[in-house]
Amino acid sequence: MTGPLLRDGAIIDPVAGTKPASPEGKPTVTVLDYGSGNVRSAVRALERAGAEVILSSKPADVLNADGLVVPGVGAFETVMRELKAVDAVRMIGRRVAGGRPVLAICVGLQVLFEAGVEHGTEAEGMGEWPGKVELLPADVVPHMGWNTVSVPAGSKLFAGVEDERFYFVHSYGVQHWDFDVIQPRMAAPLVTWSEHGAPFIAAVENGPLCATQFHPEKSGDAGARLLRNWVEGLRPAAPGAATPSAAGSATAESTIPEQTA
Repeated sequence: MTGPLLRDGAIIDPVAGTKPASPEGKPTVTVLDYGSGNVRSAVRALERAGAEVILSSKPADVLNADGLVVPGVGAFETVMRELKAVDAVRMIGRRVAGGRPVLAICVGLQVLFEAGVEHGTEAEGMGEWPGKVELLPADVVPHMGWNTVSVPAGSKLFAGVEDERFYFVHSYGVQHWDFDVIQPRMAAPLVTWSEHGAPFIAAVENGPLCATQFHPEKSGDAGARLLRNWVEGLRPAAPGAATPSAAGSATAESTIPEQTA
């Protein structure tokens, strides 16, 4: 038997087992274990947010959990190489194609774009979104510390924390958003901005695929609320409730805000 299978809405790998077990009422979340440093804080934060969390790169755990979190620390090219080494690029793509939620953090956000340029070398990203990760044109890098964000209307990820500050640690970012119309009937991605030297993308909400440049697990009460929002979104919709488009990938005419770091 080859290729992905669908069972109860989940993507099942032919060589994987079944969905990870969870106590009743708790969504299961896999934090992708591919060598990224300091993931324990993310595991603990997700547990406090109400998830049953495991740290794993096994296909059964990555493909079949209710949610997948992709952390990222270090250089763009290194993270891409480590993700490929555990077949994570393919598995992330399968989850997104099947409408299965993914949350990427920091460099995890960056590698979702087409390319990253560090020290004059360009590396290929996953290409889920158009755009290039480049050095922030600021007097001081890295951008390290708390910063405000400009959240678009309708954000579910930032519900209740639209005016809060979040914790950033990065020198590179995506400074332009240019997304062509592909399927106009689908909801446009929601893009949140911040600024350090220039405006840069702080978060994207695109159907099942969400990502933040900041670290929610290090962002105090605001980050905890954001993670709870995401974990709560993993629960099955109530009978008769409206379901948003799974892909949500039409053009977003995103206005870059005027913001101070």
